[in-house]
Amino acid sequence: MTTSGPTIRASCPAGRITGLDRDATLVFKGVQFAAAPRLNPADDVETWSGTYDATAYRPQAPQNPSTIERLLGGSPPPMAEDCLHLNIHTPACDAKRRPVLFWLHGGSFLTGGGAVPWYDGSRLAARGDVVVVTINYRLGALGFLGTRNTGITDQISALRWVERNIEAFGGSPNNVTVFGESAGGCAAIALLATPHADRLFQRAWAMSPSIPQIRTSTHGEHTEQEFLNAMQASDCVDPHKASIADLLTAQAAIDAKASGNLKTFSPTEGTDAIPEPVLDVVASDHRPLVMGSTRDEWSLFSAFDSSRANWNRSDIEREFARRFPDDPETAIELYSERAPGATASQLVSAMQTDEIFRGPIWSLIEERVAKYSLSPSWMYAFDYASPSFGGVLGSCHALDIPFAFDNLHQPGVDAFAGSGDNRQGVADQFSNAIISFARHGDPGWEQYAEGTRATQRIGPQPKLLQNSDEDLRYLWQHRREARSKQPR
Repeated sequence: MTTSGPTIRASCPAGRITGLDRDATLVFKGVQFAAAPRLNPADDVETWSGTYDATAYRPQAPQNPSTIERLLGGSPPPMAEDCLHLNIHTPACDAKRRPVLFWLHGGSFLTGGGAVPWYDGSRLAARGDVVVVTINYRLGALGFLGTRNTGITDQISALRWVERNIEAFGGSPNNVTVFGESAGGCAAIALLATPHADRLFQRAWAMSPSIPQIRTSTHGEHTEQEFLNAMQASDCVDPHKASIADLLTAQAAIDAKASGNLKTFSPTEGTDAIPEPVLDVVASDHRPLVMGSTRDEWSLFSAFDSSRANWNRSDIEREFARRFPDDPETAIELYSERAPGATASQLVSAMQTDEIFRGPIWSLIEERVAKYSLSPSWMYAFDYASPSFGGVLGSCHALDIPFAFDNLHQPGVDAFAGSGDNRQGVADQFSNAIISFARHGDPGWEQYAEGTRATQRIGPQPKLLQNSDEDLRYLWQHRREARSKQPR
């Protein structure tokens, strides 16, 4: 994944470095920020000798193949356990001290990397006169085995590298915004609850955060035992000594067994890195936070699921009864009113969107504004619908990424998001809001507050919504309250 072009030399506290000159931006690829002893916290790379060659991307974290990652464009980069590298996109290596946008990629903490073409930060950096940093971090068992949060400590190590060095690349170490999508959005929220990251960033933006992936130490210990059992099946009982291939085989085995369980490998609270319950800490954190989701998140996972092709009313009743055992019919009615003509799978998918994404976001933002009014919070709803594949995806999970980065030209975007005259206007809305938040600590619309619950709709028909989806919000709030009263 190399990029040809004229080179640029710079010097930072870590040492001399060579990158690429793209005219509007300078790009430094594959900069090593840490070394990672297996299953241990990362060791910061503070200096190097000679001149570091940052003209080509370096390997991403070991991972099993992912259909979603292939959708994001480009060929899969090589993988290696030595994967802790970051990429810098900056308008200039000068003394301007620009806002820094620090990107955490998604992929369920199992897949992905900072060099995916959709995450190229050049256009966002040039558009907003900001510095964009994208990173790799350890994934799966290497990043989140048991109660080890080595993937989170990797992110903290990268933030420390930014603090020490970003001024040499035209950025401000005192104006850093962490932003990420899906697992990356969940990681941004987890970092708000991580004491070692407290002074390393000033605000956070969570796109479609997979909040239910946050798990307890008990859950982490249980999953570690399942992983060790899978390792024994391959005669490789020590994950410290096993080959990467054997680790990934065992990881795939328990992922398949989990069948939709989002917590096989994910950030774990009640640990050294994240000592307190994440959502309680984030509710009281005074750093500005923006959260939002796409309108039809779960359709990415359900639209092409052949097992759901012939679902009917009985399947709807089964799936809703699992979530709302006290009164599934009321829930079915609410969702049916909002989606007349939806197939059984589409109706369940709308409910799953709220179960995994919108419901947890509502819960967290309500806690922030109800208990701690000094915690500035904003909410948005992304509703550009893809016309691709006959429109079955709607405004699905991950569709917003190229709009956030103003990367509609990147490989795979047209196939996924379709083409149309209104796309660039949506990209303008989203990327400008992210830049405004990084620069001023305000995305450009009214804060979420009791009484109004302002939510900015980002899409072909932008609008500030007030108290929208109250009935669904109450539905999920009642479910949370009922579940909290159940014996553990």
